[in-house]
Amino acid sequence: MKCGVRFCGGCNSRFDRGEAYEKIRTQLKDEIEFDYAKEDDLYDVILVIGGCTNCCASYDQYRTKRGVVKVYDSEDVDKTIQILKDFE
Repeated sequence: MKCGVRFCGGCNSRFDRGEAYEKIRTQLKDEIEFDYAKEDDLYDVILVIGGCTNCCASYDQYRTKRGVVKVYDSEDVDKTIQILKDFE
């Protein structure tokens, strides 16, 4: 499965977004191919990593077959991993 990753700008970040991404990527490295989202590519899913509850990073410019998953709290990282696993 191919996953495009989009980060917010970090203006009001309340947790370490890079650390969250690293945990997600590491735990799913055998199942999912992660890449920073590019406008011309088609992804199975887009992962939006926001630093606060606004999770305001735009993602409409990306093409996805199966939708968007958002994470904006460190406490939701494990739940996000499970959601991405369920996409397979």
